[in-house]
Amino acid sequence: MKTLITTAMVAALLAGCAEQDANDFTALQNEAGAVLDNGTFGNATMNNTLVQSGESTYTINLARRFSTEVQSTITFEFNSATLDAEARAVLNQQATWIRQFPEVRFKVYGHTDRVGSSRYNQALGLQRAQAVVAYLASQGVSRSRLEAVVSLGETQPLIVTDGRERRNRRTVTEVSGFVAGHPSVLNGKYAEIIFRDYVASAAAAPIGAELSTGTDG
Repeated sequence: MKTLITTAMVAALLAGCAEQDANDFTALQNEAGAVLDNGTFGNATMNNTLVQSGESTYTINLARRFSTEVQSTITFEFNSATLDAEARAVLNQQATWIRQFPEVRFKVYGHTDRVGSSRYNQALGLQRAQAVVAYLASQGVSRSRLEAVVSLGETQPLIVTDGRERRNRRTVTEVSGFVAGHPSVLNGKYAEIIFRDYVASAAAAPIGAELSTGTDG
């Protein structure tokens, strides 16, 4: 009887090992780390790729440069999506900056004050964003790089008030990323994009100019 029990136990153990080996073999057919994937493995890999290639870093750097070097916000008259002279002047500056970086995409967010219904303000905020996109396109910026993708309406006021407030009636232009497949951003060469405009804007030394050595002639 003991022999029969022992034989049965051995058979069960061998069957379990065979099943485990089969599972291990199946796992080897997948990419490394797949057996640990709880649904977020791909997201982590994507984030690591962005960081290692530099895209994430340089998108942030460009966004900071844009908001520092160019006024990113314009404002509107009450219940209007019309661009006045001051707004057009700011958008001209934005267009000049944007044209320097044909690899970069931008989003324009439309805002309103809190006067009026939420539904109406959502529509008005989007109209303002679309007006900005149309104007930037008229200044030579490809529409494929511009998105009036959301209207934040009255939900993000700069000045918290239920009354009329021009500073809340605004659009904000922001860097949103790089153009997919653009040849200038392949192989993680994002540093070249940041550096290029500095090189291009460097003033050439006058012909015949000589550096002073600080000694008597």
